[in-house]
Amino acid sequence: MYAIIETGGKQYRVQEGTRLAVEKLTAQAGSEIILDRVLLIGGTECKVGAPYLAGASVTAEVTEHGRGPKIKVFKRWRRNDSRKLRGHRQDFTALRVKSING
Repeated sequence: MYAIIETGGKQYRVQEGTRLAVEKLTAQAGSEIILDRVLLIGGTECKVGAPYLAGASVTAEVTEHGRGPKIKVFKRWRRNDSRKLRGHRQDFTALRVKSING
């Protein structure tokens, strides 16, 4: 059984035991959270929401909070002696899916 969930403006395909990194959430490390924005539950029988499934949820455990790799954003304008360099590191929350309730 698998599910497609939405969190942080992105969609993820998850199964029980799946580990994934999502946009930063406000839960403490070691706690459980319930993700109720379930778009689809698949397996032997497929259930599709419009846009979300009523009563469906995914329970996940927060394993850690962290920061992604640093990326460099470089902008340069031609024929001008102008340039701009910025760095960015995205915060994330690592989750481990415990169960899919549908």
